Amino acid sequence: MSKRRDYSDPVYKEFRLKVLKRDKYTCQMCNKKKKCVVHHIMKWSTASTLRFDPDNGVALCRPCHKQVTGHESHYVKYFTEKVRRNKK
Repeated sequence: MSKRRDYSDPVYKEFRLKVLKRDKYTCQMCNKKKKCVVHHIMKWSTASTLRFDPDNGVALCRPCHKQVTGHESHYVKYFTEKVRRNKK
């Protein structure tokens, strides 16, 4: 499996759409309804079996995504709980 993302891949697009819908297109850190990106809770590069699992994704606005990037391990518990609550 490739380490590079193919943003045009239909499987990746479906993963992204499921996460955004579940999170109501709202940043899960600041709760703003900005244009969100989907962030992998467990990193894409190290969790290949979770790459397309919506439970491993969370919607974030660009500023919050920038804040989280590089510090993913600090947010795993926080985002996992957010995902659990959003699935109800």
